[in-house]
Amino acid sequence: QTEQATYTIPAEQISINAISGQFGNEVSLQDIKVQIEISAPNGDTVQWIENEAENRTFTVVVPPLDFSVRATYGDTTIDVTKFTEYVERMIAIPDGVDPDKITTGVVVEADGTVRHVPTQVKLIDGKYYAVINSLTNSTYTVIWHPVEFADMANHWAKSAVNEMGSRMVVEGTGDGMFTPDREITRAEFAAIVVRGLGLKPESGTTSFSDVKASDWYSGAVRTASEYGLINGYADGTFRPNDLITREQAIAIIAKAMKLTGLKDKLGAQSSEAALRPFADAAEVAAWAKDGAADAVSAGIIAGRSANQLAPKGFVTRAEAAALIQRLLEKSELI
Repeated sequence: QTEQATYTIPAEQISINAISGQFGNEVSLQDIKVQIEISAPNGDTVQWIENEAENRTFTVVVPPLDFSVRATYGDTTIDVTKFTEYVERMIAIPDGVDPDKITTGVVVEADGTVRHVPTQVKLIDGKYYAVINSLTNSTYTVIWHPVEFADMANHWAKSAVNEMGSRMVVEGTGDGMFTPDREITRAEFAAIVVRGLGLKPESGTTSFSDVKASDWYSGAVRTASEYGLINGYADGTFRPNDLITREQAIAIIAKAMKLTGLKDKLGAQSSEAALRPFADAAEVAAWAKDGAADAVSAGIIAGRSANQLAPKGFVTRAEAAALIQRLLEKSELI
């Protein structure tokens, strides 16, 4: 804990046995030093952030901070950069900053680009904090980035779309528009889920035969696959440009519920009982029933009408934004 920030790390997230194995099997655990650090980034990083803020028209609310965990044995140091559950950082909001003019926390990558990480603003003992949850270590800052799409003014998903747009989770289609009722592809949905959860897109090849490393969605698809959020088809394809059905999207959201910890909070209930209110529940594929039941029980998914789940219907851009917003809200990450 410092004046600028508080960093809370569950002990099991520093996997000391795995770390000791990297140093060598003869290392005694008590000889490994673990250092947890909150520090100011170097000048180059600060300049990169300022350049990115100008290019993407957002305002940096607090100075950026580096969060790091490293293990040292002798002259060898290993950085702990990834966690298996969300780790919380609280960044203090400077006095005089309007808490209503804070959009989200962001991770600052090595090249200066930024990406959303789930963030809440909380008042604790008379002081405001940005509470950021992330699965990685890196440089973080807090930004103000209000977005309102011109074609969302009278749409049912106005609040969800504008919030997810402000948080850089969804993007417009040009000229200030969002095109909310256009249907969305499997690749586009995977990208939205990865951005919403604050995951870092990993470069490189994927296990899917129809996803090339040069495709714009390759990083998102690879990352979603590594975190167990998506599955391909039996023939080894992902079919990224196919439109995504509601049951496919719900299955991905249900897998994300495990990652956010929301699944563990649900009470026991059979899939039949959870889906009983929907007249078309029998249309849900067998492989999707449990996930659909979890998403319904958590309040993330609602029917397209009072008693129609429409599992075979295609997901619209507006529905995708609403799904990821509800996932993050119900998981208490935003």
